Amino acid sequence: MNPVIFQLGPFSLHWYGVFIVGGAAVAGWLSARNAQRAGENPDHIWNLLAWVLIAGIVGARLYHVLSSPAEGGGLSYYLQHPLDAINFWSGGFRGLGIYGGVAGGLLALWYYTWRHRLNIAKYIDFIAINVLLAQAIGRMGNFVNQELYGPLTNVPWAFHINPNFPCAVPENLPVGVQVCGTAPLTQQTIAWYAANGFHPTFFYEAIWNLSAFLVLTWFVRRYGARLRQGDTAFLYLIAYSMGRVWVEAFRPDAWTMGTLATAQWIALGLIALSVVGLVWRHSNWSSAMHPDENAAYMMR
Repeated sequence: MNPVIFQLGPFSLHWYGVFIVGGAAVAGWLSARNAQRAGENPDHIWNLLAWVLIAGIVGARLYHVLSSPAEGGGLSYYLQHPLDAINFWSGGFRGLGIYGGVAGGLLALWYYTWRHRLNIAKYIDFIAINVLLAQAIGRMGNFVNQELYGPLTNVPWAFHINPNFPCAVPENLPVGVQVCGTAPLTQQTIAWYAANGFHPTFFYEAIWNLSAFLVLTWFVRRYGARLRQGDTAFLYLIAYSMGRVWVEAFRPDAWTMGTLATAQWIALGLIALSVVGLVWRHSNWSSAMHPDENAAYMMR
């Protein structure tokens, strides 16, 4: 599949950007509905969306630039090519790290709610779980870009690279097999890509995120009155990070620290901190004693 939808002079519209913005728009719509049902102005959600998108992209790019992936690039590359550090749109928004995006988005959320004197815990509840759906949709951009796949496999659902379009270069590409996107392609190259499939880790994460979104949506609608305002941030971090722990195990190009990928270390740390945070927040709190602090507004 061609990652470029159309090109007009120097401007090109990429599927990856469409999936990112589309996922954010769907999450924004659901979050606006949550805010409206809770008696808040849904316009704040749409105003927040612009702030979160910009800060999220900046944070995601910064995370990527500071990384050291196994296939090379990262900080060592950008120190030698500093202008490329801001050229994130080249190749269809390649080179974005999700944890940096989450951090940037949270900073934007804090600043906007502080500036407009809004209850940040409530707005976290309106938004947090819907981010999982946005991430599931956004992962389809990795499919189109033919990147972030796993190692070679012969499972029936293996992902096969289309060598006619650019891709992340497979690990240990055999001598004589061309890099995808190189024209004209030899028969040896076409045959190799057709015969070899890879774990579609982007699909694994998309399915995990979609499942987590559905489960947590059901959970907060049923038990919102037992939750404290802002608890959904911890639930989101636990659910998303659990998925990253096992998905990263399939990533041969992962940025590693010791025996684990850096993203796995971050995920495990976030899970631990989130569990501790939930226990601490509920240790001396109950919905009956503080009904004005629960998240009953998330129930239907």
